[in-house]
Amino acid sequence: MNRVCKQLGISYPVIQGGMGNASNAPLTAAISNAGALGTIGVGTRYPSEVERLIAETASKTEKPFAVNVPLAVASNLKEIFELIINHRVPVVSLSAGNPAPYIPRLQAHGIKVMCVVGSVYHAQKAEDAGADVIVGEGYEAAGLNSPFETTTMTLIPQVADAINVPLVAAGGIGDGRGMAAAMVLGAEGVQLGTRFISVKEAPFHLRYQEALIKAGDRDTMIVGRSVGRIRRVMRTPYSEQLLSREENGITLDEFNEVTAENRHLAGAMEGDFENGYINSGQVAGLIKNVPSASELIQSIMEEASLALQGHAEKTAQWQNVK
Repeated sequence: MNRVCKQLGISYPVIQGGMGNASNAPLTAAISNAGALGTIGVGTRYPSEVERLIAETASKTEKPFAVNVPLAVASNLKEIFELIINHRVPVVSLSAGNPAPYIPRLQAHGIKVMCVVGSVYHAQKAEDAGADVIVGEGYEAAGLNSPFETTTMTLIPQVADAINVPLVAAGGIGDGRGMAAAMVLGAEGVQLGTRFISVKEAPFHLRYQEALIKAGDRDTMIVGRSVGRIRRVMRTPYSEQLLSREENGITLDEFNEVTAENRHLAGAMEGDFENGYINSGQVAGLIKNVPSASELIQSIMEEASLALQGHAEKTAQWQNVK
């Protein structure tokens, strides 16, 4: 059995990215009900809101789901972890910070712990701290990213060589071909964020979904380099304005203010691209339709199987060359 599936209690080794404050119960539950792992993102939410989302998700699915806690972003961490334990959330994803102090307590309550990393060093540290699953994320991914800007294709094989626990690939993956490639590189599962924005159960603004479908390979951009806050977003009037402000000089406090979650929600939930931004990974250029979560997951698995079969056939052909 696939080790990611075994560890997390899921049917397919496909995981939803955290999505921060834009995550929601309907999408999370739909992904879990389809046999993958849906995820609620804590973001900067208050514990009461996180608790409401956990309860709502649990009411919509009996399958495992996860809660992503971005350690350097979330406030009230003590309360967040207490309610996660009290509600018996089966899986927790830790990102954007040192997971070591939190892993033992979560595991003591039977919770599986995934750690999102952007380097070999941090993958090894997370494994040493006891992580059950490592998620290696390349900077093709949407939203906040590692300052190392290592690509998924170079990160995953290096991490695979360095750790023994199951590895999940994230960043730039949106279909079965990407999943197959990740598997060949050494991953045992994939994490998708941007692709799950454009599914029928996702309650994001229609303008957001349309922007992803219309996007080409050059329609995402990086903001925040000048202040050490790498964030990949869709190219919109607001994000162009952000980049212009950076070029003219911006402080970290000012950048944090103009990229605060209220600006993110204005773009994602209200479709206001003049006063808010939308996160998007480079995979946006591959998105051409809006299937259901179940249809998307099934198509990814089928396409990955065919791609891996094709890889095996090509390998056999090379071996027969004399």
